[in-house]
Amino acid sequence: MNPIAIKRINRALAYLCLIVASAFFITPFIWLLSTSLKPLTQIFTFPPEWIPHPILWSNYSRAVEYIPFWTYLKNTAIITIASTLGVIISCPLVAYSFAKLEYRGRGILFFVTLAVMMIPGQVTMIPLFLLFTKLGWVGTSLPLIVPQFFGVPIYIFLLRQFFMGLPDALREAARLDGASEFRIYLQIMFPLAKSAVLAVALFQFMGSWTDFMGPLLYLTNEPSYTVSLGLQQFQSQKGSEWGLLMAVSTLMTLPIIVLFFFLQKTFISGITFSGIKG
Repeated sequence: MNPIAIKRINRALAYLCLIVASAFFITPFIWLLSTSLKPLTQIFTFPPEWIPHPILWSNYSRAVEYIPFWTYLKNTAIITIASTLGVIISCPLVAYSFAKLEYRGRGILFFVTLAVMMIPGQVTMIPLFLLFTKLGWVGTSLPLIVPQFFGVPIYIFLLRQFFMGLPDALREAARLDGASEFRIYLQIMFPLAKSAVLAVALFQFMGSWTDFMGPLLYLTNEPSYTVSLGLQQFQSQKGSEWGLLMAVSTLMTLPIIVLFFFLQKTFISGITFSGIKG
């Protein structure tokens, strides 16, 4: 067999594997979408009917009436946008200092950052809750927003790897032109790290949007609930209404999917650079 034929067969096999993997991962979402449009009598039929008959678009309108969905959506959006903004401001700044600046104790501080990254969240849950209780923040969204403005260790580590890959010649040239270190960071290094920062922002957005444990611990008043808490509330009150439950779940998932499709190229390039360079 000639090399061209072997190359075509390998490419066909690679495409086949990708199609099978894609079908495997997309099936749960298609089932979620299909179930959200079905009447209750069709949900548990076997073999499953993938196309609802009739299609009940009313499941969505009924689902958002059972819980104050739009209030929960607004709360979730505020917390998610604010916490993502906090990560975008703090993490690149700290990562840049670890990657490019020379100062006493830099190695120790970076070691501490890595050590914090290794601590499971369950270990710090009670001390943080006691701290936020003393500050009077429990019952508000502040515990879910303010800590992100002080940096997240895993994001700092990823961005440091990216900054280490940027050439020092850029800094030296800017310094010769009289630029301060902060100006070098803000006008040269930060724009170059845009893809990595956007990848980190997308990670934070997804984590904050779907977070359940944080809101469960700190949000004690129903008007301040997020969509994830509303989903749990819906499940406990209307657990038998599977079509409506899937409709709320679809609405909760939709913003993340839309965001990923718009930013997928930047997201993938940011992950690639952060993982390889450094």
